[in-house]
Amino acid sequence: MPASPDAGASAGPAVPVRAGSREPPDAVFAALADPTRRAILRAVAEDGPVTATALAGRLPVTRQAVAKHLGLLREAGLVAPERAGRETRFTAVGAPLDDLATWAADAGRRWDDRLARLRRHLG
Repeated sequence: MPASPDAGASAGPAVPVRAGSREPPDAVFAALADPTRRAILRAVAEDGPVTATALAGRLPVTRQAVAKHLGLLREAGLVAPERAGRETRFTAVGAPLDDLATWAADAGRRWDDRLARLRRHLG
């Protein structure tokens, strides 16, 4: 029996990051840290909805590896599975990347403010 697309992944839902949160979106950073997962996410975004089998045919990794990576991307909220008969098709979800961009912009503004205060202080 083939492995499910969520093989190796926990069944828990992704924890969303609040826009404007001072906490970094750790699950998204962790998911994007791996180059294979980034390639899979890029392929899902370009070709989705797509199955793990179709992704494995396009990428230099096994279907089982693709399924495991898709499970981690799902946990981070970056892909969403949809069952269609015997197949599970994945689509990319942009909201976590929007949250990541918001967090990064907020962190950048905080550093800009700190550096401006330091420049004024050193004057």
